[in-house]
Amino acid sequence: MSSACHEFSRYAAEYGSRNVIQRLVADKLISSTPDQPKRILDLGCGNGTLFSLIDWEMECFVGVDFSASMLSHHPLFPNVELILGDFNDPALFEKLRDKHFDRIYSASALQWAEDLEGVLKSLISLNTPMSLAIFTAGTFKTLHECAGVTPLLRSSDEVISLAEKHLDGRFEVLHYTLEFDSVREMFRYIKRSGVSGGRRVLDFAQTKRLMETYPLNYLEFEVVFITT
Repeated sequence: MSSACHEFSRYAAEYGSRNVIQRLVADKLISSTPDQPKRILDLGCGNGTLFSLIDWEMECFVGVDFSASMLSHHPLFPNVELILGDFNDPALFEKLRDKHFDRIYSASALQWAEDLEGVLKSLISLNTPMSLAIFTAGTFKTLHECAGVTPLLRSSDEVISLAEKHLDGRFEVLHYTLEFDSVREMFRYIKRSGVSGGRRVLDFAQTKRLMETYPLNYLEFEVVFITT
């Protein structure tokens, strides 16, 4: 069952944060957790945004990311293990099956799965409750419409349909809006935040025209939250 919520977030330029939305998403995952898992797997852990939001004691935290540079900025403690790995590679899950987890988290990463259904099946094979957040095609909706380009991400309906085939859980669609002081600042955020996955879909001339005609002072984000 899917439910829609809306959350408006204003962040002036002086906040200087490039991962505002990712942090809100991670916070939503943590605050919605029905328990306080002691052994945690964070798939697509990045520089530790989700880890930094956990306010209970853990026995073990395993963070996985395909970027060595991101892992180099992740907090490292005696109970933290960081693994350089790609969730698109089934071999990663073969390694993870040797470990026991109380809950699997993934915030703002699985939208880049090459085969989302395959990754979900691999996650299920770990036989562990999950809290997942997946960005969808509703992200940058107006920008894509104005530019006349096809969204890079799957629609929320497609994500939920794939997940419902394999998971018995709670599904929620949340919309965020991030406001900017200028269109130039907005496009700078898109380039640097990582939300676009580093994929360039417009050339310089197209980008310039879009910056001159974009009708809003905010960006839209759409995220599917899955809790099992």
